Amino acid sequence: MRISTLDVAGVTLVADLSGALFWQEQSLLVVSDLHLEKGSSFAARGVLLPPYDTAATLGRLAMVIARHDPKMVIALGDSFHDRSAHDRLSVTDRDAIAALQARRDWIWISGNHDPALPTRLGGIVATEVAIGPIAFRHEPTGAAGEIAGHLHPKARVATRARSVERRCFASDGERAVMPAFGAYAGGLSIRDAAFAKIFHTAGLVAHVLGDFRLHAIAASRCY
Repeated sequence: MRISTLDVAGVTLVADLSGALFWQEQSLLVVSDLHLEKGSSFAARGVLLPPYDTAATLGRLAMVIARHDPKMVIALGDSFHDRSAHDRLSVTDRDAIAALQARRDWIWISGNHDPALPTRLGGIVATEVAIGPIAFRHEPTGAAGEIAGHLHPKARVATRARSVERRCFASDGERAVMPAFGAYAGGLSIRDAAFAKIFHTAGLVAHVLGDFRLHAIAASRCY
């Protein structure tokens, strides 16, 4: 796997193909929109999905943490799909989260799906966090130096044989919106008007998650 990087406000971050960002100088790993227990949330409304999304998402997160061994993890909001999702976690999944938090600082950013996270999950809860020139929050405002989530960016790109749709980082070098990390999380086209409200320059790039590396493609070339 080739190491890919992403620059935000003068800070170079490793863009992991899982959809996480790693700030090496701070030993900080950032993930967004885990949407844990989305499957059980849908099941409660009569929409049956295989109930394996939480285990799958935590398993992927464990691999990313093992790969980078961060001293701090920030989960950028909507870590849980609804206000009571944390109560539906199995004992196994609770133990998995506790194991991921061991020996490192952990910050849960509150999101629109999970605005009132309980402290018993471990770690601390915050509305946003600023480290150096970077502000970490759930909903993007368009401010310079911002890394946010919420919008679940994806990009559809035409190749010679077919079109491919993948999750992506959306960035213009001054701010970035992260892809959703959750196994069942959907996506919003980077060409949607929601991104135009945040990125006011022509330099918006979709950093598309490929099989072996990140592919930087101008948003204007996506559809």
